[in-house]
Amino acid sequence: MIQYRIIPSRPEAHLFTVTVVVPEPTPEGQAFSLPAWIPGSYMIREFARNVVRFEALNQAGEAIPWTKLDKHTWQLAPAQGPVSVEIDVYAWDLSVRTAYLDQFNGYFNGTSVFLAAKGHEDKPCDVQILPPEGEQYAHWRLATGMPRREGGLLEFGRFTADNYDALIDYPVEMGEFTHFSFEAEGVPHEVVLSGRHLTDEARLSRDLAAICSAQIKMFKEPAPFDRYWFLTRVVGEGYGGLEHRNSTSLLCSRNDLPLRSDDPNSLRPAYRNYLGLCSHEYFHSWNVKRIKPEVFTPYNLNEENHTELLWAFEGITSYYDELMLARSQAISPESYLELLGQNITRVYRGRGRFKQTVTESSFDAWTRFYLQDENAPNAIVSYYSKGALVALALDLTLRQKSQHQVSLDDVMRVLWQRYGKTGVGVPERGIQPIAEELLGDSLEDFFQQALYSTEDLPLAELLAAQGVELHWRPAANHTDTGGRAAATEHSLSLGIRPASDPLGVRIASAYEQGAAMAAGLSAGDVIIALDGLKVDSNNLDTLLSAYQAGDSIQVHAFRRDELRCFTVHLEQGEATTAYLQFMDNTPNAAANAWLFNTHE
Repeated sequence: MIQYRIIPSRPEAHLFTVTVVVPEPTPEGQAFSLPAWIPGSYMIREFARNVVRFEALNQAGEAIPWTKLDKHTWQLAPAQGPVSVEIDVYAWDLSVRTAYLDQFNGYFNGTSVFLAAKGHEDKPCDVQILPPEGEQYAHWRLATGMPRREGGLLEFGRFTADNYDALIDYPVEMGEFTHFSFEAEGVPHEVVLSGRHLTDEARLSRDLAAICSAQIKMFKEPAPFDRYWFLTRVVGEGYGGLEHRNSTSLLCSRNDLPLRSDDPNSLRPAYRNYLGLCSHEYFHSWNVKRIKPEVFTPYNLNEENHTELLWAFEGITSYYDELMLARSQAISPESYLELLGQNITRVYRGRGRFKQTVTESSFDAWTRFYLQDENAPNAIVSYYSKGALVALALDLTLRQKSQHQVSLDDVMRVLWQRYGKTGVGVPERGIQPIAEELLGDSLEDFFQQALYSTEDLPLAELLAAQGVELHWRPAANHTDTGGRAAATEHSLSLGIRPASDPLGVRIASAYEQGAAMAAGLSAGDVIIALDGLKVDSNNLDTLLSAYQAGDSIQVHAFRRDELRCFTVHLEQGEATTAYLQFMDNTPNAAANAWLFNTHE
């Protein structure tokens, strides 16, 4: 058994001290390493760069010489008997992917702090997690899904993991936090909120319980875990999530949570987004944590693991995360259509969808999706957003061709039985055969178009068969995210994604089809005036509203430290903003069959 010990040794300096003991080191000299990336976040992050001290000792307490083999591997000289290594890890990244520590809270993923003992990764692990020393930390508690060997539910103590892969899949939150529980289909779920907040705990518990129950029922009981943890770091502004086998790490803005002052009969968009994030990460408990690509079985954490299947593992999950909000009745069917319209808008506003297939987007996640630049909307497509539309189209195609006897739900259940429960990885082209087997017909044309071409999906026709109309319009203003009919007819646009700047409006991205790019404006330019009038992010749309399509305006902008003038010819914005409506304003039997998985 490999023994680990971790303590927040200097919270004020953001340092964890981690010790690992290997009872039987390899004869040629034990090697240790940290992963280069964390499962679920497909980018090389080089966690070893945060190791600020490395020491190795033999059983007599004598120092063992060591050398660095590469950026994340340490090699010890041969030693008899047990060897121990102690490291200090700098933890000051407030995200769901790494580690964070101060005098109030601590958090870590195992990939950031736990060295792998090379050659012993399959051995069970004994883990001791200790609180910081000092009376001021006596009230600290600990939350994690890691199985306990001793201690109560929220106590520090000893834990266990089956092997190294399991060890790094249990995030840990410690310090001052709010904790409450609920049950879904008989499974206890723990909610931890770290950070100041005014959350309506009863409402959050009720909504999460409904969402979790809907997902467990879809895959058929029992759930693949005995207990589940929602670990949320609450901040002034932030958003993110990362899935784990029996927990999720979340980052949200304070306003994203349900407030005690909220109207109990309404749902703020910010809270709806938070529920969608929870739903997304929870669905990953099945789809990617257990049903996973063949190339991820096992993970190679030293380098990129390329797969074309992220459209399925992230895209299908992105489809179901909002659909489950509707099925659980956390949101109304109309609210779901609004969210779906917003996702369609995200995909269709960028020209990248004409240049990159969703499978190419998946394969290149490491170098393109996770390393986006200002030209990303013109060059790439998101395997999250486009993948969700592929999942929508596949679901509606199966339902239409089978008269609602087969759906994507059935495909996911077969994937769960054949791959999730068995631990066998899904082949690169393993989803199409299952869908065709269930349907009893070929889907070759669908998969070729959806996955391996840049053609737009036939969403309007598929949605119409479910009693839903897809409408298109230009953006009403630069904050318009779609999903609803426009409140105003004005739709002139510079064709940019603006960002605030002390001088005016910074161009975060310039769209290929936009007036700004046609005039020579580029990402990074800071617009300071339109026709001699000072502009900022608050009055941009107001100033543009004074013009008509076909007008030309003079735009003054700084490029770096040089002031330039551009002549911009204004045109009607492209109709790439989507919104959806039920035919006759009410869901019919087909729509109910889709949204609530009932039969006509």
